[in-house]
Order: sequence, then C-alpha cells, then structure tokens
Amino acid sequence: MNTNRILGIDKFFLPAHSLQESRLFYANTLQLPVKFDFSERGLLAFRVGHQEAAIILKDITMFPDAKASLLFHVADVQQLCQELLSQGVTFTKMPYKISAGWAAELQDPSGNVIGITDYND
Repeated sequence: MNTNRILGIDKFFLPAHSLQESRLFYANTLQLPVKFDFSERGLLAFRVGHQEAAIILKDITMFPDAKASLLFHVADVQQLCQELLSQGVTFTKMPYKISAGWAAELQDPSGNVIGITDYND
C-alpha cells in the first residue's frame, strides 16, 4: 500500500443559501481573497493563505443537493480507488474524467462526502 497516496487537501465545497451574503462574510468578515467568481454558474471560491486549497461555495438554488465535502489531491485516483475498494470502501461516484484528470467520491462512516482528485490528464 502506498503511504503517500493522499498528497494534500484540494478543496472544501460548502453549500451557500446566498452567494451575496456568503461573499460578504468570507471576503469582508474573514478577509479571504476571492480565488474565482463564477456566480452566474453558482460557484464562488476563496483562497486560504498561500495554499492551493480553496473554499468553494455552491449556490443551493443551482445545486439543491449540495453538501459540505472535502476533496483530497491524490497521486492516482484509479489506483487509490482499487485499493480502497479492496478494503471494503463503497464509492458514491466511481472514477470519472474531469478536465484535468480523474475524480471519485466516497463517504466516511459518518456520511461525510470525501472526494479524491488527481491531475493526471
């Protein structure tokens, strides 16, 4: 088993009832800089320090089933998926192609959504 299979935190997705209210909170109150603003598509992201990881808010009017989720950057989604399947982990989304690589989703024992993403395009 590869002990370096999780390379870091990639993103945090959080549902937002109002992107405008959330923008005020994250930008003004927490003073986080906007990483990207795709409000017209229901997404607004904020940088956290100097790290690549971002908080991405999902407008629940456009993503009604949005849930808080944590995405890990991994070396190889398909390899890790096979390792975890052999350990009895159930995936809610098997590996699927994204613009820059591969992604998959699973849940921890408490039902929290965990995504894994690689950038092996």
